[in-house]
Amino acid sequence: MGKLIVWNIASVDGYFEGTEPWDLSMHETVWGDELEALSIAQQEDAEGLIFGRRTYEGMAAHWTRQTGTIADAMNSLPKYVVSDTLTEADWNNTKIISGDIVSAIADLKRAATRNFYVFGSADLLSTLLAAGLVDEYRLGIAPLLLGRGNPLFKPSDERIDLKLLKSQPLMNGGIVLYYGVGNASA
Repeated sequence: MGKLIVWNIASVDGYFEGTEPWDLSMHETVWGDELEALSIAQQEDAEGLIFGRRTYEGMAAHWTRQTGTIADAMNSLPKYVVSDTLTEADWNNTKIISGDIVSAIADLKRAATRNFYVFGSADLLSTLLAAGLVDEYRLGIAPLLLGRGNPLFKPSDERIDLKLLKSQPLMNGGIVLYYGVGNASA
């Protein structure tokens, strides 16, 4: 059975993008050789990638125009986009998941031999976290206070316990935190 691992970059004050959609300029403050190596390792470990619709559309628009090791993996890996409105998915090797997404993703995890990764997709993550489907959270902290923007974690009535598995300081002042999610299930 595969795990569902979330990878996001956020500011110290908890925003994963600025006030405008796809304002990810803070990523430049932590990107470097260390995060490139982490990205490649995660791709080599991936059974597939899971996105919400908005993240999928932005990722597809970006990665289909890129070249190199990371772009090659992003474009060739199996991808699943969660959407009740999307009718076509043109990015190579993509399937649409709609309806009972919790059961569909639980089924994917059970059948997997490697791990699934979710990038971005904050709205989707609130559903997956509440359903207990997230096994691990990898959070890259950019060394800045953004002040405002789109918060990484949506308000919830439920407490979710995390267990620190590892921390990786980065040479550029950022840090990657690896957390196990206390209430994960299949």
